[in-house]
Amino acid sequence: MNQLIRIELFKIFKKVRSYIGFIAIAILVPVIQIALYIEGEHILDFLTQNLKQNFFFVGNFLNGYLIAFIVLGSLMVHIPFLITLVTGDLLAGEATAGTYRMLLTRPVSRTKIITAKFIAGNLYTHAIVLWLAVFSMGLGVIIFGTGELILIADNITIFAKDDIIWRFALAYGYGALSMSVVASLSFMFSSLVENSIGPIISTMAIIIVFIIISSINVTFFENLKPYLFTTYMQRWRDFFQDPLDTGVIIKSGLILLGHIIAFFSAALFIFKKKDILS
Repeated sequence: MNQLIRIELFKIFKKVRSYIGFIAIAILVPVIQIALYIEGEHILDFLTQNLKQNFFFVGNFLNGYLIAFIVLGSLMVHIPFLITLVTGDLLAGEATAGTYRMLLTRPVSRTKIITAKFIAGNLYTHAIVLWLAVFSMGLGVIIFGTGELILIADNITIFAKDDIIWRFALAYGYGALSMSVVASLSFMFSSLVENSIGPIISTMAIIIVFIIISSINVTFFENLKPYLFTTYMQRWRDFFQDPLDTGVIIKSGLILLGHIIAFFSAALFIFKKKDILS
């Protein structure tokens, strides 16, 4: 199995499209951080203008941790597209290249082949999230320095320096899990068709529709939200709540894991039934 996974990883990284995600993050993150470096103080003053009437702020609040939090929130919405460019091609690409027969006539079971492809696709997905974590936090700390993390939402939460890193580590880990759902969904669509464009468009269309449904405050849609995986993808923010609601986080993570298993099981069933002679 390890040899199969290495082969699939080699096949992934020999394609130019596999580097689009890394390049996009390497370009977008500095652009966002430079913009925040120029306008960040004005934005922070605007957000805290009402608070300054009652509180006196001391410290470097516009620091690398706050910037990393902002970048994580903004790019997590767009990373799914970068992932589906690769995972949507894992099976459909074989059909397009006409290599299904050669692949499936090898003395390896279809289950092992698709499992190796699935694992390789998820390793690529986690590599993208890790690249985002290292690049955004590393560059953010270099440009903005460190300090306490202040978050303003319904209330004000300030995290001490020694209470931040582990939260980011878990948040990025949860983000990788949520991106694995996206990878699994596009992988399932990839098993259905013979062109990678279909899985990419289908996956992004479903995500966009689900996000729109989640944003509409209508009773009917409110009742649907618990059944949409996108409802749980942004739960990484819960790691920046004090105290942590571990029950909600674990439940959300298990729901995402359930979606991954369901999408992979569907892809496995489809792939095992696939006719390679037609």
